[in-house]
Amino acid sequence: MREEYRFLPEVTVGRAGNGCAPEQVFSAPEKPDTSHIDQSVELAGVPLKNPVVVASGTFGFGREYGQFFELSELGAICCKGLTLHPREGNPSPRIAETPMGMLNSVGLQNPGVDAFIADELPFLRQYDVRVIANISGSTPEEYGVMCEKLSAAGVDMIEVNISCPNVKAGGLAYGTRPELAAEVAEVAKSHATVPVMVKLSPNVTDITEIAKAVADAGADALSLINTLRGMRIDVNTRRPILKMNTGGLSGPAVLPVAVRMVWEAANAVSLPILGMGGVSTGEDAAQLMLAGASAVAVGTALFADPCTPLKVRDGLAEIAAKQGLNTVRELTGGLRPW
Repeated sequence: MREEYRFLPEVTVGRAGNGCAPEQVFSAPEKPDTSHIDQSVELAGVPLKNPVVVASGTFGFGREYGQFFELSELGAICCKGLTLHPREGNPSPRIAETPMGMLNSVGLQNPGVDAFIADELPFLRQYDVRVIANISGSTPEEYGVMCEKLSAAGVDMIEVNISCPNVKAGGLAYGTRPELAAEVAEVAKSHATVPVMVKLSPNVTDITEIAKAVADAGADALSLINTLRGMRIDVNTRRPILKMNTGGLSGPAVLPVAVRMVWEAANAVSLPILGMGGVSTGEDAAQLMLAGASAVAVGTALFADPCTPLKVRDGLAEIAAKQGLNTVRELTGGLRPW
């Protein structure tokens, strides 16, 4: 038996006695011309050159990833979550792999909003990319202070993370009760001069209740989903693998949940949506856009391949070209349910 392989653009395979022709030539599929595809989108009035954002908590403040590609290639950078004061985060181990993703309980380790404004924002402003600041607070007042500071500093948008314990409400997460979510959204809007996007938790019975509450409170956009609460146990020690016992599940396993929740939210409110959760290919991103998202965020996939956002961007353009579209915007809301 003799086999000969000639890799891209063609592969030639010769086999004896296997019922196939002595030599078959397989051509690599040609990629469609995407030069005519308009990839620009708009998110809460903020124009993005393409619909691909990097998700908060997976990209730091961009410095490390700048060695892999030009940051200006992105639609936007959603920075690591900020709190009013610096935080050291949770004790380790605080990250664990799962078969289709990862669990994390990093605990919002960050330098604080003032340090971000002084040290990180000037670095990001060297690039032609939109900057979205993600914030978390223990009280509505903390959200208000951060929104004032970040608006004055000139970020393009603020993403309000409501999946945080609410000190005033006895440790409940703001994102699990409509009235608490609405309170934070209202405070954020009253103190911000840039668009406010509220990040929704999937750990709820009905995502539409929370979406409607923050929409009524004045939010300019929604982002979803945040991580799903999960747990892994070491069967030999009988202890949880994460020191905080539970953590947030992200990665490919959560994509179907994200697609479903984006679709439900898009049908419940008229706000633009930044869809996220398990995106690693153009097809993944297209699913979220068809479900109703105006833009998409890439998160956990960055740890396996730092260039995933650019591949997702190009994959979206190819899907649009194959379907005879002129813009990627035409994918948004294009789902045809049975």
